[in-house]
Amino acid sequence: MENNLHNIYLFRAIEAYPWELEKAVEALNYALSYEPENVRALCLMAQLQVEQLGDFELAKSYYQKALAVSLEIPNVYAEYIRFLINYGDLDEAQQLIDFALTVKGIDKAIIMINQGFLYEVKGEFDLAEEAIKEAKLFALNNEFFNYTDDAISRVNKKRKFVKSKEQKLESSQKKNEVQTKTNWFQNRLNNLL
Repeated sequence: MENNLHNIYLFRAIEAYPWELEKAVEALNYALSYEPENVRALCLMAQLQVEQLGDFELAKSYYQKALAVSLEIPNVYAEYIRFLINYGDLDEAQQLIDFALTVKGIDKAIIMINQGFLYEVKGEFDLAEEAIKEAKLFALNNEFFNYTDDAISRVNKKRKFVKSKEQKLESSQKKNEVQTKTNWFQNRLNNLL
């Protein structure tokens, strides 16, 4: 009976989130009071903490607790990896990606696209494109395939933007160098006259 009761509260929380936050929080608190180590409830609580309250540290502790309960539940990894990337814990995200790829039943397409996002955030656009293309190999539906195409397009736009920015910076530096040399020469001539 108790096992079913916590599931009922978990289902209520899932149904209510994010439209009815008060009901979602209440149901999550009940679910976690009946089963404090319910991985799905912990992940939803983490998601609520990040998206609604902006409490990244508390959200991270919920994700860590969920993983501490069981490393074999594949659904936790994608959410937690995205959280770590958005939060800026890039080294920890890479370690989790490496581990997640060894978990049986993991959605490798989602993990590989997160690998691409991690590279994208780091500004390693070639590696990002390669990882996203690898995610395509694991895609099992057309929507995900289209999503990867959009991600690759975005990475290419960023690559062009960064390249153009670097070229402008180089030309600006060269211009400043020439101007400095010219100014030095003019100052020297003025001092002689």
